[in-house]
Amino acid sequence: MYRFLLTRQWVILALLVLVMIPTMVELGFWQLHRHEHRVEQNALITRNLEADPAPVTRLTSPGHTVPRSDYWRAVTATGTFDTEHEVVVRRRTSQDERIGVLVLTPLDLKGGGTVLVNRGWVPAADDQQAFPKVPAPPRGEVTVKGRLKTDETTSASGIKDLQGLPDRQVMLINSAQQAHLLGRPVLGGYVELTAPEPADGSPETIAAPDDSSIGPHMAYAVQWWLFAAGVPVGWVVLVRREKRDREQAAEEAATAEQPEPATA
Repeated sequence: MYRFLLTRQWVILALLVLVMIPTMVELGFWQLHRHEHRVEQNALITRNLEADPAPVTRLTSPGHTVPRSDYWRAVTATGTFDTEHEVVVRRRTSQDERIGVLVLTPLDLKGGGTVLVNRGWVPAADDQQAFPKVPAPPRGEVTVKGRLKTDETTSASGIKDLQGLPDRQVMLINSAQQAHLLGRPVLGGYVELTAPEPADGSPETIAAPDDSSIGPHMAYAVQWWLFAAGVPVGWVVLVRREKRDREQAAEEAATAEQPEPATA
């Protein structure tokens, strides 16, 4: 009664089951790895945010690529803001998802060197060709605190680095690009400003990264594995149902072929 398993449709179904099970198992492990990466990243964020602030020059230098272990590291820098060479980074969102720009201001360090400081978000100008209204940073020597970030690139961020933009407007926060524009060395990476906060709340400082949410990846992993376990169970149920239906059909056919008893 199981010869039907050799028919074309059941062979195709069996092959499909054999493909689906390892695929779902692999998708479960993919989600598990994403969960583990998120947990690891949360631990890194927490550790670096809670660390004692270090002078930015201790962690980076011109041409240096900030390693992942130093992402979001609390840093300090003392110097004077160079507003003449301030630029804005286009198409960035505020904490309430409004589209605007980020204000990127070079800080000429006391003792030499320059570091880029992301002072936060402001609305874009009505005319995209115009430079937006940007509140001035503190004058004179100032000590800033912030989070160390790595240079943005198109490959890492997915942001296309458009050419031919209006003067003092860029798409990416990149120390090498700004060093070329400034004509002087710039420390690798940049500082995401946390203090001092502007008195009137503008620019809007960047919110701290989330180090508490682990996302749904573990739930998705379990879900895929349950699907993988359910596929063979479902296949067995279908086989048994098909066998029962065929047996019932055979019994009905045999009954129909039996001659009716003769009547006196």
